[in-house]
Amino acid sequence: MERLKIAIQKSGRLSDKSIELFEKAGISASNNSSRLLFASASDFPIDILYLRDDDIPQCVADGVADAGIVGENVIWETGQKVVTAEKLGFGKCRLSLAIPRDAQYSGLDWFNSKKIATTYPNILKKVLQDNNLTADIHVINGSVEICPVIGLADAIFDIVSTGSTLLSNGLVEKEKMVYSEAVLIKNDKLNEGKEQILEKLLFRIHAIKAAKSNKYILLNAPKDKLEDIIKLLPGMKSPSVLPLADSNWVSVHSVVEESKFWDIIDQLRAAGAQGILVVPIEKMIL
Repeated sequence: MERLKIAIQKSGRLSDKSIELFEKAGISASNNSSRLLFASASDFPIDILYLRDDDIPQCVADGVADAGIVGENVIWETGQKVVTAEKLGFGKCRLSLAIPRDAQYSGLDWFNSKKIATTYPNILKKVLQDNNLTADIHVINGSVEICPVIGLADAIFDIVSTGSTLLSNGLVEKEKMVYSEAVLIKNDKLNEGKEQILEKLLFRIHAIKAAKSNKYILLNAPKDKLEDIIKLLPGMKSPSVLPLADSNWVSVHSVVEESKFWDIIDQLRAAGAQGILVVPIEKMIL
C-alpha cells in the first residue's frame, strides 16, 4: 500500500506542535526515543522522518520525503523548490532588525553601511535590496545576539518571538521585516496515490484549524426576540432552534468565529439572550 513520507523537525519549537497536529488528526506517530529518525503511523498511511529543520526543504525537493512541516523562513533561506500545501497557524515568528539599546536610532537608513550579523543571509540580502539599503552581512551559526556585545557587528537580523532574548542581551527590536509560520510543504512531483493521501491529511488539518478558530454557542431566547437574535448568529448555514418546556422560550445553537466572539456575546445579551453557554469545538467539517 502507498505511504506518504513526511519530514518534521527532530527537536525544537516546531517538533512538539507537529506531533500534536498529527495526534489531533487521529494519527499516532510519536518518536519515543531521541535516537530514532523514523516512525510509522499504524492508523494512517504516513511515515515520519525526524530531521534538522534546515534539511527538510531539500529532502522534500529531492523526493527523499514527500512532504514536510517547516517554518517559512527556512524555505526562504534555503531557496529550495517546494510547494506550500497549507499554512498551519503555529510556529509564528518574525525576522527583525535589532540594535544595541543605547544606539541612537534614526530609522531604516541607520543600517546603511553597518555590519549586521545573522543566520539568515539570503533573507537579509532581499530585505536590504527591497529597502534600498547596503550593509555588510556577517553569517553566524549560533548565538547571533552576542555579536554587537563583542564588537563583531553593529546590529543583528534574527528570529523574534517574544523579544526577551534581545532584552537580556542589551538589544532592542527596531524593525519587523518578515513574518513567518509553520507550513506543510510537498514535493511538486507526487504520484496520484500520494496526492490522495496528502488530500486526506489536509482534510483533517482543515477540520482542526476550523475548530480552533470557532466556538459552539448555546443560548436561551424569548420567542419575541428570536428574529433579532438569529440575525446575530449566522452559524455555518443558519442557527438551530429547538423548543423548550416554556413555550415562550427556545434554545438556539450556533457557531461563532473566535475573532468576533466577545462582540457578538455583548449584542446577544442586549437582544435578550440568556443562559449563554460557550463550548470549544474539537473538529469542524465544513
